Amino acid sequence: MHVKIPFSWPNFKFNHEWSLFLDRDGVINERLPDDYVKKWDDFKFLPGVLDALTAFNQYFSRIFIVTNQAGIEKELYTHQDLKQIHEQMMEYIQYHGGRIDEIYYCPYKGDLDPLCRKPNPGMALEAKKDFPEIDFKKCIMVGDSASDIAFGNNLGMKTILVGNKGDQSAYINAIPDCRLDSLKDFGDFVAAME
Repeated sequence: MHVKIPFSWPNFKFNHEWSLFLDRDGVINERLPDDYVKKWDDFKFLPGVLDALTAFNQYFSRIFIVTNQAGIEKELYTHQDLKQIHEQMMEYIQYHGGRIDEIYYCPYKGDLDPLCRKPNPGMALEAKKDFPEIDFKKCIMVGDSASDIAFGNNLGMKTILVGNKGDQSAYINAIPDCRLDSLKDFGDFVAAME
């Protein structure tokens, strides 16, 4: 089964061989202005996300979250705090029929340009190591920032920018293949293909 994407991909189709990479803050959950999600009480799913993840479960061979979490290096929360947030998040996703195969995160600030921090490819390379069948040319990256789009484009993925977060010119190669209001919109489109 193929899904045809509208917008700027008139001839683009994907099938069950494709993988989906998702940013977290601003895509799956509400982004906190000038702050970090430091505990589960701070975490709020964006509208329609759980339904979207259920729809994606039917179409993508692998689904990953790749998220920059510099608040750890800033000592605002710990690796254990993040683990607890992600465990709770995964329970909700699975309860609603969705699936995330793995979550990758970078705990470092950008000042030393660590390999794991988007737009650098470290988290995708980790995923490829864990799941060797991944073909980056058969991946879609959904994010709400220039670093997410540059991350996907640099790896040869198709990219979707969600939300309206302002100037996307901070990085070279940060032009998305497609723009949508939210992950819900992409989920609604995929669900309509069933």
